[in-house]
Amino acid sequence: GHSEAVHIQTREPLSVAAARALLAEAPGVTLIDESVDGGYPTAVSDSAGNDPVFVGRLRQDISAPNGLNMWIVSDNVRKGAALNSIQIAELLVKRL
Repeated sequence: GHSEAVHIQTREPLSVAAARALLAEAPGVTLIDESVDGGYPTAVSDSAGNDPVFVGRLRQDISAPNGLNMWIVSDNVRKGAALNSIQIAELLVKRL
């Protein structure tokens, strides 16, 4: 699978709590973000063989104003190649 440390910076302040709420409602996203050992997603234990994108370890970025850090994992074969192609085709069919 793919694993990425993602750093974003927003125009307006976005709290970690607000980001968690947005991600928890996002289709195709599973949020695993607990302050315990193993409270974050891994490519092996969570994303392998699954369609969703898993997000965890949300933190304020102390190096950038309005910045957030997060850890994102997904099964690159299922989501990155196969499922993504199907989702794009479904969108095209809806628009035609």
